[in-house]
Amino acid sequence: MLTITQALYDRIVAHAREDHPDEACGVVAGPVGSGRPERFIPMLNAARSPTFYEFDSQDLLKLYREMDDRDEEPVVIYHSHTATEAYPSRTDIFYANEPGAHYVLVSTADTDGAGEFQFRSFRILDGEITEEEVEVVEAY
Repeated sequence: MLTITQALYDRIVAHAREDHPDEACGVVAGPVGSGRPERFIPMLNAARSPTFYEFDSQDLLKLYREMDDRDEEPVVIYHSHTATEAYPSRTDIFYANEPGAHYVLVSTADTDGAGEFQFRSFRILDGEITEEEVEVVEAY
């Protein structure tokens, strides 16, 4: 299960809406081993595409060095889908290389009649997708 604060949830959704019609992407880092998302890090979609996201390699290198210096790890890796449901694509599965991370997808398309976005979390390990419950809390 992913437990995330309302403030972080709101920031991820806001980023997805701001970057629409392109896919948004980013990371929420937390203390190593805690599994607790704390530091919101929106990233630039280097692909600037409505159907694909890509972290800029230099930005990503800088981020991992910074997380290492702060004893953090990526707890949440998020991106948006602009025209499809919030479910990992084959490309998303292929690039999922953080076995401990929660992969959050936000859809900015109304694909299920429930409103203009979906917020879902998945674990992706060795190509296997497992959806998990999301608990939104006021604070940890």
